[in-house]
Amino acid sequence: MANFIKCPNCGELGQEVGTKCKACDYPVTLTEMKTVMAMPMPQVNKYIASYREQMAADPNSKPLNGSIAMCYLRLKMYDKALPCFEKAMEENFEDSTPFFYAAVCILKGQKAFVHNRQEIDKILEYINAAKMIEAKPIYEYFEAYVRYDYFGRKFMKVPPAWQEVLQQSKDSGISDEEIALFYQTIGVERPSCL
Repeated sequence: MANFIKCPNCGELGQEVGTKCKACDYPVTLTEMKTVMAMPMPQVNKYIASYREQMAADPNSKPLNGSIAMCYLRLKMYDKALPCFEKAMEENFEDSTPFFYAAVCILKGQKAFVHNRQEIDKILEYINAAKMIEAKPIYEYFEAYVRYDYFGRKFMKVPPAWQEVLQQSKDSGISDEEIALFYQTIGVERPSCL
């Protein structure tokens, strides 16, 4: 893995992965959807072009795969984002975000209710992997959403109940801002009970 890459915003060489560019103060790699959502579309496209160019030299780079996947997810290009997140997950037991966002990609901007059981099981597998790496309230909230929208709405009793998982998320201190960003990211409306 390269520790230094070219800044996707200004093209400055030798920027450290995971930091802001010393020349333009923009992120060099993308790890949060909040950052990508705040970018105008021309800038997202600029980042994609830069990451593609750099991935030609280092196609297995976890930071580059994760970053380009965030851009694809912002563009709702789930089929392009998922393999990049999966590449970023390989032998990665320190960063939980690729697991979380890979699960988001499987939803493809649709409610959990319309998916088949294999897809739901894969989503839960990725969420659980993310939770094992790092405990974040949004991961529990995502699990609660899936358990409500798929199992709860179909009257299936699959433990734990969505209400228990939702309470864990609330007890962990999830914020309204995180919840709003979550629904913006998955592309569905928030159910009234969540």
